Amino acid sequence: MEHQTFEKTFNEGFTKFLSGYAVFATLFFFASVIIGDIIVPNHNWISDTISDLAAGQYSIVVDLGLYIFATGFLAVAMLTSHGHLGGPRWSAGTFALAVLALIVFMIGSRDEYGDSDQDGVVIHRYLVYALGFFMAVIPWLLSGGVSRISGKHGNWLIGVSIVWIITAPIFFMLPDDVDGIYERALGLISFTFIAVMAHLYWQLATGKTQSSYVER
Repeated sequence: MEHQTFEKTFNEGFTKFLSGYAVFATLFFFASVIIGDIIVPNHNWISDTISDLAAGQYSIVVDLGLYIFATGFLAVAMLTSHGHLGGPRWSAGTFALAVLALIVFMIGSRDEYGDSDQDGVVIHRYLVYALGFFMAVIPWLLSGGVSRISGKHGNWLIGVSIVWIITAPIFFMLPDDVDGIYERALGLISFTFIAVMAHLYWQLATGKTQSSYVER
């Protein structure tokens, strides 16, 4: 078991790049949804979900946003692998992040949104269930390692898990006239997770947060 400092082991520039890119990917997806809300005819952002937005004439706008957003999760997975903070929970969280990135990409690429497409194997709903599960457990899996570095960031991750577990299931019970705005609110929770992780690693890279980790 070898103890090493983050600063001596990890590339500062690469860590900053991944942190910055994760935030960029989040903002890109946010912007793609806003643009879609504006340019798609007869779209109601309160009642129509992002899936509905991605099913029509301008689907490429939101699809591209989802692709970039997926790479944002992948960037966080690369951060947690590059800066492994030790323990099986952390390893599981890192692997789950990579799977989550794939799930988000598949949601964008399968084109099974709000168009009632029943041709072939329709897996959109199952992908959404999987996304919900991973968003609930990943912040918790990473919270232990993060808390050893920064209690504040660790508490944020625990909060993300708790809020997601409470609020995400409600989405499937909502009437169609309000599920669009609720889904967008859930998106902000996932944005918060990425922002917390990106901020933590940016601080580690710049030396504003000092820590050591255990390489296993």
